[in-house]
Amino acid sequence: MSNQKLFNVAVVGATGAVGEQIIRLLDERNFPIQQLKLLSSARSAGKKVTFKGQEITLEEAKPESFEGVDIALFSAGGDVSRALVPEAIKHGTVCVDNTSAFRMDAETPLVVPEVNIDKVNDHKGVIANPNCSTIQMVQTLKPLYDRYGIKQIIVSTYQAVSGAGASAINEMLRQSREALEGNDVNPDILPVGSLPKKHQIAFNAIPQIDKFVDNGFTYEEMKMINETKKIMGDESLQVTATCVRIPVVYGHSESVYVELKSDFDIEEVKQLLANAPGIVLQDNPEEQLYPLATEATGKLETFVGRVRRDLHNPRALNMWIVSDNLLKGAAWNAVQIAEYIAIEQN
Repeated sequence: MSNQKLFNVAVVGATGAVGEQIIRLLDERNFPIQQLKLLSSARSAGKKVTFKGQEITLEEAKPESFEGVDIALFSAGGDVSRALVPEAIKHGTVCVDNTSAFRMDAETPLVVPEVNIDKVNDHKGVIANPNCSTIQMVQTLKPLYDRYGIKQIIVSTYQAVSGAGASAINEMLRQSREALEGNDVNPDILPVGSLPKKHQIAFNAIPQIDKFVDNGFTYEEMKMINETKKIMGDESLQVTATCVRIPVVYGHSESVYVELKSDFDIEEVKQLLANAPGIVLQDNPEEQLYPLATEATGKLETFVGRVRRDLHNPRALNMWIVSDNLLKGAAWNAVQIAEYIAIEQN
């Protein structure tokens, strides 16, 4: 539209894996941008990134960086967000934050557009993007929640190393070479960089993502539990999570058991999933059709398959959910929120 409002947009963490995807999506989707500001650490400042054929020089992210910025998308880590989001808000910037810094803050909407986009309008300057593994699960379960109600969710995740950053990808590839060549494998990042003990990720599965809390769960597991209740707006939901890191580069996979509150027809369930926004049903056992991380990589949708009634609980379902953790799990979810903000103001 000729009189479309244009926005001054900032991307904080522009050189990270998620930041790079945000920039690509803003370009591909022709986000209505007047000026794009790319912000990074002091170490990366001065580098150049091409956007729509123009070279943009990265600037160090500082409190004054947000003067004149309408929308800022943050993906530079929780400490950066805690320091700079309040400063950006002072400048009138609406912040979409990809970190855990504000997710459980009572004043901050926690948004998955297919689930609760209306919550964006309640923001006080910041909208939080949920954890990547939470996003794909609640997006899939939302149509079932609306139709039948949900009593309990039990989820086991199989999470890609890209969720731990580029250094974790490099570690997995290096360890794989070391193991295949018969050499000693030397882990130095996973499962948690700040903890002293490290484990091999190549040809392995590590049942720890983030640090443990006092109840025996990890922070990652508690994020899934608490965020699911907040996004669904239902504190009565019983949610249990076990989060596992596996040697896959991109794409989180999840095995989900969900107990519904009312009886269901399995074909109706599949139809609800097939018709849900942003969901692709891949469920044909005869043809071995089910979601795979390798095929979900690079795609914006969330894929669901292996949908079947539980053998022991007739009101329960089992399913397999896969999505690209850097896209729907992070960058795409954030850009969707920004697009909603832009549309509301046009």
